[in-house]
Amino acid sequence: MLFSAPILLIAFLATAYLGLSGEEEIHGKKNSRYPPRFRLWTFPVLVDGPFGVVSAAEMIGIVVFIIYIIWAFYALTMKNFDVASFFNLPSKENSVLMLELTGLRLGLIGIFCLAFLFLPVARGSILLRLIDIPFEHATRYHVWLGHLTMLLFTLHGLFYVIGWTMDGRLIQKLLEWKNIGVANLPGVISLLAGLVMWITSFPGVRRLNFELFFYTHQLYIVFVVFLALHVGDFIFCFAVGGIFLFMLDRFLRFFQSRSTVNVLSARSFPCGTVELVLSKPANLRYNALGWVFLQVRELSWLQWHPFSVSSSPLDGKHHLAILIKVLGDWTQKLEKQISNISANGPQEEQLLQSYSKITASVEGPYGHESPYHLAYENLILVAGGIGISPFLAILSDVLHRIKDGKPCLPRNILIIWAVKTSDELPLLQTVDMESIHPTISDTLNLEIRTYVTRESEPSLEEGKAIGPINSVIFPASKRREMSGLVGTGNVIWSGVYVIASTIGLVVTVALLDIFYINPYNVTYWWYKGLLFIACMVVSVFLFGGLVIGLWHLWAKKSVQKFEDTREDETLQANEPKMHKNSGQEQYVSIIRYGKRPDFRGIFESMSGRWGNVDIGVIVCGPPTLQTSVARECRTQNLGHRGNRAIFHFNSHSFDL
Repeated sequence: MLFSAPILLIAFLATAYLGLSGEEEIHGKKNSRYPPRFRLWTFPVLVDGPFGVVSAAEMIGIVVFIIYIIWAFYALTMKNFDVASFFNLPSKENSVLMLELTGLRLGLIGIFCLAFLFLPVARGSILLRLIDIPFEHATRYHVWLGHLTMLLFTLHGLFYVIGWTMDGRLIQKLLEWKNIGVANLPGVISLLAGLVMWITSFPGVRRLNFELFFYTHQLYIVFVVFLALHVGDFIFCFAVGGIFLFMLDRFLRFFQSRSTVNVLSARSFPCGTVELVLSKPANLRYNALGWVFLQVRELSWLQWHPFSVSSSPLDGKHHLAILIKVLGDWTQKLEKQISNISANGPQEEQLLQSYSKITASVEGPYGHESPYHLAYENLILVAGGIGISPFLAILSDVLHRIKDGKPCLPRNILIIWAVKTSDELPLLQTVDMESIHPTISDTLNLEIRTYVTRESEPSLEEGKAIGPINSVIFPASKRREMSGLVGTGNVIWSGVYVIASTIGLVVTVALLDIFYINPYNVTYWWYKGLLFIACMVVSVFLFGGLVIGLWHLWAKKSVQKFEDTREDETLQANEPKMHKNSGQEQYVSIIRYGKRPDFRGIFESMSGRWGNVDIGVIVCGPPTLQTSVARECRTQNLGHRGNRAIFHFNSHSFDL
């Protein structure tokens, strides 16, 4: 209660706050009459270096955390070190004691860091929703904390190993398993599991073999369990809050991912891109800048891959679209399967009924709690390749909102898209702007600048609508939709799930103390640590599982209300179709060949055109593109003059 309560209490309060505040509305009065100003979260301070692009707010957080670590080390040193008695020891004992005391302090500080390590990777965490940091952004905080935590734990073990080696007791100490006090052997096992995860998480190894990184990261179970055996329940409680919230999130995701989702249609583009349209419930809540994790069981039962949502929540009540770039083995198999199904043709549908399906499971959607892309009157969207996917969702979302009269600030949008070849150009046509809003030019100033970097001149077919190579519509025999249990789902049920499970943990530990630990005088540290882990698991499965069951029943009832009003859109609205050029474009579209975007010239031009305003800049693409745009935003803002714009940098990229 003492060490884990603060984080869990914040989670309780976050539930109440988000429940009372409701959905954040974009106020129409927030317009250009308010002078533009710098914001800590959108002002890039560092653009190069080990941390990547770091905003001013993130830099403050890094500095505060470093001060926290230094303070913790200083506090532990002053409390546990007796200078007078230390200098009275013989030289060898002096050195061994110094090494062991230093190792002890580093281990405790590692535990303090571990208290925060699991918070960023709880994908649907109520805490991340409270501070409106989506999972794809929070993962890098987990990476930073992971490197720091494992460095401290490695030094912790190294100092002890050196001390025991000097004392001639290395093997004896490594295999020691005390009943009262710290058990060394579980600590060795936990550290080895952590080292394997750490080594395989470095960028070079992760890019070379992502599966190796992913599967070795499942050793976190070994790491946590043997850590509890190593330090006992009391010290383990320092980090229990974050670990427990992660366990709740993981169990919820497991429950959601067991169900399958109907794939309504699929198509593949000449540029090596696949579009899947998935069935979703009408009341599923998410924002245009959303992510889903997708599993296709015909390809692999173990692999999950993240993809941006390319459709707006307003595109249709019952479908969600994603674009998938064909890059690796998994995506190549997916494209091949769609090609095979399409090649067989509708006349063989009865014969191939068992094969003409794609069995998909979905986690998510995840993303920002609030649609921050709607909070700027002026937007610059910078995409590289398949990075155009979330911006298609933004564009569709803005058009639908303007058409329906919903709160929406954007009135000037510039899309900058860098592609390698002109084969990728048809991706823009997946958004049929004329059918959404025929008079788009009256309400929205839209300009699209496309840079084809590896072609010096346009092809002969430029201007023609290039259809997809393969497309297929899947008849839905049964209604299977993605679950709303995860992501930006119902905040009340999310909060009840966390609160009930936490109360269950307290009750379980109390009952264990009353009926087992105290009557039988259980004092073994490692055993009490194991019992505490067991209490966490029981509370998640028993108390949390009960809430999930009730939540699932409630979700089925609430979805049933939409059954009678369900539109016949599953086969008609989702049928693959391309934008037809009417001859009267209602937006400016410029294509430049053999060139890359000149961000300095573009930003200065837009600042002069739009004047002294806030400009939201959103980037989705490779790290080099993000760095270039962030550097230019920083340069423009540092040289800001009274009549010039302020650029607010935002990134939308996923990198595990």
